[in-house]
Parts: sequence; C-alpha cells; structure tokens
Amino acid sequence: MTRDEWIAAFACESGAERPSIEEIRELLDLAGRAAHASERTAAPLACWMAGRSGRPLVELLAAADRVAASAGAAGDAQDSG
Repeated sequence: MTRDEWIAAFACESGAERPSIEEIRELLDLAGRAAHASERTAAPLACWMAGRSGRPLVELLAAADRVAASAGAAGDAQDSG
C-alpha cells in the first residue's frame, strides 16, 4: 500500500478530511523541521498539535522555524559559555 492509499483509507476510517497534496508537503516539511531541530519523536507530535490547533500550516511552519531558531540560539549560548 502506498502512502497516499494509506492516507485515503485512514481518512475514510477516521472520518477526517484527506489532506491535499500541498497540505501533505507542508505537513512533511513541518515534521522534518521538528525532527531535525530536536528528537525525531517531535515530528509526529508536532503534526498532531498542528491538526488540533486549527491554524494554517504556513503559520505553523513559521512557528516551527521560530522554535528551531530559539533552540539553536540557546545551544549557541551554551557552547560559548
């Protein structure tokens, strides 16, 4: 079963709306940002939170960038201390 087949079947079973191709790209981008900026398990949790937030994905991607930047800045401060 392909990813898209699984997502379509899960959408049907769960009663959730199937994401568009653009939404899939943005969700995978969000998951990637979370996984690369922290522990990998942050990725599915970030996507779950995104779904529950009701906010547009573009806003959530920006929020993920801010979190990653602040985590990077905190790490830089620790490295120089």
